[in-house]
Amino acid sequence: MTDDKEMNEQVSREVINSESDIDTSAHSTVRKDHRYAGFWMRFWAYLTDVIIVFSINGILLTPLKFVNGGDIIDIGFWTLNGILGSIVFYVYFLLMTKRFHQTLGKMLFGLKVVRSDHKALKWSDLFFREVVGRFIHRVLFFMVFLYAVVGFTDEKKGIHDMFAGTRVIHID
Repeated sequence: MTDDKEMNEQVSREVINSESDIDTSAHSTVRKDHRYAGFWMRFWAYLTDVIIVFSINGILLTPLKFVNGGDIIDIGFWTLNGILGSIVFYVYFLLMTKRFHQTLGKMLFGLKVVRSDHKALKWSDLFFREVVGRFIHRVLFFMVFLYAVVGFTDEKKGIHDMFAGTRVIHID
């Protein structure tokens, strides 16, 4: 009886291992069947997201034109519109990626953000990817050109993906 049970367990393990699409080698936890999203797919998805965020900002921030007699409200070096617009930008990317693993642009182009180890995305991963990484790309103007790194790495990782340990893949 126990021999049959052991044999069934062994067969079950073999079936699971043979059907598995996870590379179980010691140095890799990346799925074999993933197609990483390259520069141009990510570019078009990002451009779509920027249009969406600008539209949201236009709807939310237009009423501020009627405050203060139409004058721009300065807060130190920044304007109130600039601060609120930036908050909307970062919150959009942060919340959409946390909830859906995609933004609307990525949904449109069939892309998804995953961790390198395929565990659930954590807030810390997303903070470094969506806030710190995007802030660096936006504030340090020359860093925008480093986004081209996506086209030259094996897993199509951007600088912000390297910070967070994430990848962008195609959804099939």
